[in-house]
Formats: sequence, structure tokens, C-alpha cells
Amino acid sequence: MTERKLRLGEKLPHFIINDENRMPVDISAIKGKFLVLYFYPKDDTKGCIREACSFRDSFSKLLEAGAVVYGVSSDRPSSHLQFKTKYELPFSLLSDTNGELRKLLGVPSDLLGLLPGRVTYIFNPEGRLIKVFNSQLSPEKHVQEALKAIAANS
Repeated sequence: MTERKLRLGEKLPHFIINDENRMPVDISAIKGKFLVLYFYPKDDTKGCIREACSFRDSFSKLLEAGAVVYGVSSDRPSSHLQFKTKYELPFSLLSDTNGELRKLLGVPSDLLGLLPGRVTYIFNPEGRLIKVFNSQLSPEKHVQEALKAIAANS
């Protein structure tokens, strides 16, 4: 995968990446649904717990809106599985252990490149990018922005 910056209106590039169960997720299998990919720095840290739980707590609204949600960080599948189980997350967590997916979408880093960015990408049912929300300090706002983008494009 090559580094780039995905822009509004562009189609999601194809990728296959493992989830918390070490099962490959082929993103091309998501058809006719909104797709929410939220990138976060690290499992089981304060802001990431708040973000994951806000997606969990709004999960039924996201499903009703026709969305599929994936959390993405560089943590290993075993860490994701513990995090998912501990907080009863109803969606999969993808392991971008080598940072290839971050590079593919152009996810920026924060704090002079020291901290992986907290960025949410929302794609429409045709696979085109409709919203990017980037906020390290407002983890709960990511799900709100995703729901707003989906509502505006339904």
C-alpha cells in the first residue's frame, strides 16, 4: 500500500486486513451500506475507551441508518479482542499493525507525529468518502459527526 491522502468524493481503496479474531476483512464485501472507519491511537486508553463506548452506545442508531462500523488501530488482534470483550463492543476492531491502512488513507499523526491520529472516515453506500472528522481531544464527537454525515447523505 502506498501513502496518499484520501479526499472527499474519492472511492475507498480496496484493502484486506485482520480483525480481532485474526480473520481477514475484505472491505470490498461491504456493498450498499455506509461505512464508518474510525482510527484511534491505542486500545484501553482513556480517550479511546470513551470513543469506542460512544460508538457502542450509538450502535443501534448506526445500524438503523444502514452503517457498518470498524475501529482501527495498530494494536495486535489479541489486544483488540480483550478491548472489545471488556467494553462489549458490537463491532469489529481492525489490526493495522504495520500502519499500511493509515498510509493508504493518509491518516495524519498528532503531536508532531508522536501520536497516531484519531480520525473518522465515513463512506456512502457507493464507497465514496463523504466526511472526514479529525479530533484527538473530542473522542465522543466522532460518532456524532458520523451520524450527522450519514443523515445528510441518506
